[in-house]
Amino acid sequence: MANPFDLSGKAAVVTGANTGIGQAISVALAEAGAAIVAVGRSSMDETEALVKAAGSRFHVVKADLSTIEPVKGIVDETIRTFGGLDILVNNAGIIRRADALDFTEEDWDAVIDVNLKTAFFLSQAAGRHMVEKGRGKIINIASLLSFQGGIRIPSYTASKSGLAGLTKLLACEWANKGVNVNAIAPGYFVTNNTTALREDPDRNAAILARIPAGRWGTPDELGGAAVFLASSASDYVHGTVLPVDGGWLAR
Repeated sequence: MANPFDLSGKAAVVTGANTGIGQAISVALAEAGAAIVAVGRSSMDETEALVKAAGSRFHVVKADLSTIEPVKGIVDETIRTFGGLDILVNNAGIIRRADALDFTEEDWDAVIDVNLKTAFFLSQAAGRHMVEKGRGKIINIASLLSFQGGIRIPSYTASKSGLAGLTKLLACEWANKGVNVNAIAPGYFVTNNTTALREDPDRNAAILARIPAGRWGTPDELGGAAVFLASSASDYVHGTVLPVDGGWLAR
């Protein structure tokens, strides 16, 4: 039988691929055989080395995702470089922390623009190509805050709740066109975005006490979910938001 998780010959765009979750997903997809287009502003040298060590092709598109201006170019350059676009992972995201009473419009707009607006318009651009081909996989990186409110991160919660909703809407529109749109909702993982939480003794202890697994996740532990949702193994999975959270939501 053919391996349903094999991504050989596929081209995957991963935003925010320079570190953390984006880097780990890039490596996992590469290990399954996909060529990787890494999108972002920061150096991708480490990700490039890891992807090439996995035996896959790699290409960088430098882009500022705080605006939708580069969206069409990302898709066009991917198609020119690898002959198509089969997988899109909307991972790039930022966070701003402040009490709701003090939260600024600037911090609201910055987070919504990257986490939600650009993710939608990049999905739209990729979706046009995928719908025309009759196949494709889009994976949004949601959050536990797609299910819960959290504290001191109003724009992040709004963006991740919105991303979960868009995942379902796009699935409803594109499922019968051969395009799968799903999301992964990471729990508490060791990334740059969670540094403030891990360095706060009270918050760190409270979080660990709630996680049945008893520890923070590591980004590589998201790789299996990403490969599943990017592969033919998930061809009848549409509009799901898959928690990878050490059991947090089950508590």
